Amino acid sequence: MIDIEPIRALLGRVVVDEDEATAAPLRGMIVTFDRDETPPARGEPIAPGWHLAYFPAASRLATLGADGLPVTGGILPEMPLPRRMYAGATLTFHAPILVGDALRRETEFSDVQLRQGGTGTLIIATQTKRIYTPRGLALTEDQVSVFREAVAPGTPSGIPKTEPPPEGMSWRKTWTPDPVSLFRYSALTFNPHRIHYDRPYATGTEGFPGLVVHGPFSQQCLLDLLRDNTNRPIVRFEMRARSPLFDTAPFTTMGRMVGSDTAELFAVGPSGGIAMQVKATLG
Repeated sequence: MIDIEPIRALLGRVVVDEDEATAAPLRGMIVTFDRDETPPARGEPIAPGWHLAYFPAASRLATLGADGLPVTGGILPEMPLPRRMYAGATLTFHAPILVGDALRRETEFSDVQLRQGGTGTLIIATQTKRIYTPRGLALTEDQVSVFREAVAPGTPSGIPKTEPPPEGMSWRKTWTPDPVSLFRYSALTFNPHRIHYDRPYATGTEGFPGLVVHGPFSQQCLLDLLRDNTNRPIVRFEMRARSPLFDTAPFTTMGRMVGSDTAELFAVGPSGGIAMQVKATLG
């Protein structure tokens, strides 16, 4: 039986980081997602989701676990379950981040839960990140990670089965993830998780059928789908990860308006089931 009370006792601790909203990683975002747009100039706003190119986790090699992720030194404590996955995020956009802004981020360990899921015991941990510019609070991000049990050698990882999205989607785009795009995104966001670029590790140790598409990569695809099909600012973006995506097959993003200020979006895997689902509020 896992006791998470020692972990729960650490809730509320905060780490503060500083960075600058530089232009160079934004050019990387544009080419990684093959977008036909001009990079924002100094003083212009960055696109929703591009904040993930800032505040790289500068973890020393000695602090990294076998999966490449930091075990110590971050806001999350060491967990008794070894496998970490992105479970979703809620982004609240308060004000623009402009190229050239000095940035300050407060990261709080805000929640932890122990649950039983279809693939075994889970620990679900939430980090709340608040990014400030010289003008005040710009973005709040509640980022959720799930920690899972190890898989026995040679055993496939459990992958949840999900239902298809509703009919009647107005917007649609198909993506073909490949190792170069996933590596570029890992580099842009300084993400060392080996499931995204180390195929022998992803398939042999973690039991996945291929390289795993980053949850934030899919999130960016959905953010871009939304801004490409509406001309209104995104106020809130609530994404839940339902099932992983891999570089072994294309996936499709789709969405529609479901009210005057609300949109729903989905990333759908090759089996037709929902991999990511989003509720978005527009200004």
